[in-house]
Amino acid sequence: MSSVSFDFNALAPEIEVRVEALLAQMTLEEKVGQLFQANLRWRDDLDDWIRQGHVGSLLSLNGAEQINHFQRLAVEESRLGIPLIIGFDVIHGFRTIFPIPVAEACTWDPALVEQAARVAAAEACVEGIDWIFAPMVDIARDPRWGRIAEGAGEDVFLGSAMAQARVRGFQSANLPGGRRIVACPKHYAAYGAAEAGKDYNTVDVSERSLRDTYLQPFKAAFDAGAATVMSAFNEIAGVPASAKD
Repeated sequence: MSSVSFDFNALAPEIEVRVEALLAQMTLEEKVGQLFQANLRWRDDLDDWIRQGHVGSLLSLNGAEQINHFQRLAVEESRLGIPLIIGFDVIHGFRTIFPIPVAEACTWDPALVEQAARVAAAEACVEGIDWIFAPMVDIARDPRWGRIAEGAGEDVFLGSAMAQARVRGFQSANLPGGRRIVACPKHYAAYGAAEAGKDYNTVDVSERSLRDTYLQPFKAAFDAGAATVMSAFNEIAGVPASAKD
């Protein structure tokens, strides 16, 4: 089974025109709403928030029936009818379960890993998922860090090859029904260097290590066409990867 990557920039001029026309119709509240992510645990009146255009994406929904319910609200009952972006963690398969990513990396076979990612994307898109929170491309060299299972291990070359393979597989152009999914390499950046292997802990690395080790798999993922990226949860030398005011 071959996998053909989709160039998300190919339709950029046409999409740009449509986006600008839509933005011209939107209120400030609706624009902010498109930036807002929610899940089912967020609040009881989620349906109303979607109808009002105050939610742009939903995370971790369970099944096509649930996804279709919220998409109908967004498309048929909101003022502008903008579909929701549905995001989900697809780490090592969706309905078909594959070995964990660090085990897949042990194959040293990017073509095989790409095929597995394509299968996962095909199954996810049938359920209505648009956005896969993977691959995790953090270089991890401390075995105490449990999330090492989600990545390709400690080698930069191998990690970069696997990052590209998974991005190509997830963003395949020939998914069922002509649908497409975007990949989301994570966690930008250096999350795999968390001190003492503790999740969410601080990171303190030199610029050389950052550029030569931890950023390389991200560059590889972007070179393969990754359409989004997830920020890290850590700080680097006291500077947080992300923050809110």
